[in-house]
Amino acid sequence: MLVEFDSDQRLWAKTVREVLTRECSPQWIRDVVDHGADADALWKTLREHGWTELIDPGDAVELAIALEALGESADPTPFLATTTQFAPLAGAIPESGAAGAAAYDGVHAHLDGDGWIVSGTSRMVLDGDRAEEIAAVTAAGVFVLPAAQAIVTPVPTFDPLLHVADVTFPAVRVSDSCRRSAVDVDRARAIALMGMSATMVGACQRILDLALDHVRNRQQFGVAIGTFQAVKHKAADMHVAIERARALFYYSALTIATGGKDMMLAASMTKASAGECQSLVFRNGYQLFGAMGYTWENDLQFALKRAKAGELMLGGSDEHRAIIAEEYRAAQL
Repeated sequence: MLVEFDSDQRLWAKTVREVLTRECSPQWIRDVVDHGADADALWKTLREHGWTELIDPGDAVELAIALEALGESADPTPFLATTTQFAPLAGAIPESGAAGAAAYDGVHAHLDGDGWIVSGTSRMVLDGDRAEEIAAVTAAGVFVLPAAQAIVTPVPTFDPLLHVADVTFPAVRVSDSCRRSAVDVDRARAIALMGMSATMVGACQRILDLALDHVRNRQQFGVAIGTFQAVKHKAADMHVAIERARALFYYSALTIATGGKDMMLAASMTKASAGECQSLVFRNGYQLFGAMGYTWENDLQFALKRAKAGELMLGGSDEHRAIIAEEYRAAQL
């Protein structure tokens, strides 16, 4: 199995970093939050550079490379929801190039003559409030519907760059052409979990980078606090947790790209690992910054909030550990 990037993937990773350094700097993110700078400018750039074309399962590793970097940059665009949640269910991003979102639960559909009635509420839908189309998973298949047919209620979150909404379909009548009956929902869920995990790990890497920069420069008792053994231990623990979670989400991407039979198990493993990673990195990152980590002026907050928000979506680490345990128990019977 591939254990390192090939030359094309290394070039892609370098290109991704260069684009985000130029187009998604910490100062620009601060402007988006504090002064309402237009996040659509970055979304347009990502589309023009072809990043939204990475929706084929065979491109899962390349998509993971982009998502990790975007998580590190606190990406304010709908890229994550559109490429890893909507597109795997719909088969493509919206033709207009606008955002898409996915409703994985709470929505139902039943036949009514020559059409379908879609109803129900899906809560905490990522980018549900700025999506043009929503892919709703039901027992009868996946329905791709215009967001205008839904009642969308934005939900306030602690991450000022994150868009989350409750989406309600009030007994909407749709034609059978809206239904995607052949969608591999399990694979779509695996892509969504891998994408969320990659974003979380990217945010955790940003926390570690900021913490290392701080402890190298912060002086106490005449020396940098990074020379203290306790500080070194915390930083080392953060690094190990990030590397473990990173290895797992790239493994998950590989199983998706190759159609591996353990695709869903790998997806749960990576989401559980990313959740455990953010818990440790969040705690240690705050502690290494001291009281400064709590201030609005410190950019640490954006990475902390993005990592924590990811844990709360698509199932937390406890839930996915339970799934892993059930899989292994079933395999032993």
